[in-house]
Amino acid sequence: MTTLENPAMPAVHDCSVSECSYNHDGCHAFAITVRGDNGAADCGTFIPLSTKGGLEKVVAQVGACLRTDCTHNASLECTAQSVRIGAGAGDHHANCLTYQPR
Repeated sequence: MTTLENPAMPAVHDCSVSECSYNHDGCHAFAITVRGDNGAADCGTFIPLSTKGGLEKVVAQVGACLRTDCTHNASLECTAQSVRIGAGAGDHHANCLTYQPR
């Protein structure tokens, strides 16, 4: 299987959320969605299962960003060069650490 990369979509440069099913030596989701709840930029692709998922060889990318208040958001697309995903506070298990409010 050939993995496609879209140069217009920023790569998930780093994910430190070890309890996510897609994270095993890096994010193995084809694309993630950044969404927003309670003022946080959550990774909407976070799945807390013990079963590892995703593609074997992949460069995860940001497929959509629903945080319209982020400086990197243009028409629901992320314009950052790359993003980092990490632990959030409270019930926000995985956050886009690249998120910057306008």
